Amino acid sequence: MVPIWLENPKASDDDVAACRAMIRQGSRTFFAASLLLPCAVRSPAYTLYAFCRFADDEVDGEGREKGAVERLRERLALAYDGRPLPTATDRAFADMVARYAIPRAIPEALLEGLAWDTEGRRYEDLSGVVAYSARVAATVGAMMTLLMGVRDSTTLARACDLGVAMQITNICRDIGEDARMGRIYMPLAWMRAEGLDPDAWLADPVFDERVARIVSRLLAAADVLYTRAEAGIARLPLGCRPGILAARIMYAEIGRVIEANGLDSVSRRAYVPGRRKLELLARAFATAPLVSKAAPNDPLPETRFLVEAVEAHPLGRTRPDPARAPWWNLDRRIAWVLDLFERLGQREMSAAADNRGGRFVRLET
Repeated sequence: MVPIWLENPKASDDDVAACRAMIRQGSRTFFAASLLLPCAVRSPAYTLYAFCRFADDEVDGEGREKGAVERLRERLALAYDGRPLPTATDRAFADMVARYAIPRAIPEALLEGLAWDTEGRRYEDLSGVVAYSARVAATVGAMMTLLMGVRDSTTLARACDLGVAMQITNICRDIGEDARMGRIYMPLAWMRAEGLDPDAWLADPVFDERVARIVSRLLAAADVLYTRAEAGIARLPLGCRPGILAARIMYAEIGRVIEANGLDSVSRRAYVPGRRKLELLARAFATAPLVSKAAPNDPLPETRFLVEAVEAHPLGRTRPDPARAPWWNLDRRIAWVLDLFERLGQREMSAAADNRGGRFVRLET
C-alpha cells in the first residue's frame, strides 16, 4: 500500500536532521545499513529509530526508570493527538505515525515491553520470551515495513518473525551482561530442566554446559524465524531488500560467532569483525533480488496482535509510494557503505564493550 499525505507537518527539516544525527552517533551499524535503503524510506527510518533509542535511554538512564514509561506513554498520546512536545524527536515521530498510518497499538506495545523490563519480568517458557521480543523488536519490524509502503498481513507477519529472531539473538549474546544487571531472559523452565536455579544462578552467573544447551536451543529457535523472515523480504519493494537482508544476515551471524565461542556468552561477548561484515554485505547485495517468496505462514501467536492492528487501521487519502523507486545508483551506495563499514570496523570492539544490549533491536552488531 502507500503512505498517507500529510497536510500539516509538525516537524521541520532540522528536526529530521537531528534524528539522523542521533542515529549516526548512537547506532553506527544501523546507520551504515540504512544507507542501503531508498532515501524515501531512510529518512523516516531515522525518525523511528531515534524514537526507539530515546525511549530506551529514558528507561535505562540512571535514576529514570521510575515513572519513565508512563511519561513516554503521555508523550506518545500527544504525538498521536497531533500535539507533540516541542522536541525534534517528538515532532518528527508525530509526523511519521500520521504519514504512514502507523496504528497506535504498535508503539504502545513497544512501551509495554519497556515496562516489562522495569518490572524485572522473567519468562517461564519460550512463548514468554517471544511475547517480550514481539514488543521490543517485532514492533520495530512492523513499523519499518509500514515505512516501506507495505501493509499486507503476510509481509508484516514475516517482519515480526525477523524482529523476534533478532531479539532472541540479542538475548543469547547478552546473557552474562544482562545477568550482571540483575536480568534473566532465558526461559526459566529450561533452566530448571537443566538443574539450574534461576535465582542462585543470577547471584553467581557462570558459564557451563547447561547454559550452553539453553543458548543452543534459543539460537535454533531464532534460526527458524530467520528462515521464515526471508519470504517477507522477497515481498518488499526491490530497493528496500538489500538493506533489510543485510540486517538479517549480519544479525544471524552473531549466532554463528556465539557458536564459535563455544556458546559462552556469559564470560565473553560475541562480536562480528568489520571484514566479515563486508563479506556479509556483499552477499546481501548479490542475493537480495533472488530471495524467493516461500509459502506464507500464519503470524506467530505472540505477534498476531501487531498484524491485526494494521489490518484494522483506517487509511486516509494516499499518494504514490516512493519506496517503490527503482534500485538505482547502486555503485555509489555500495562504495559509500563499504567505506563506512571499513572505518567503523576499527572502532566497534570498544563500542561493543559499552553497549548495554537488552531492549529493542538496535542493529549494533
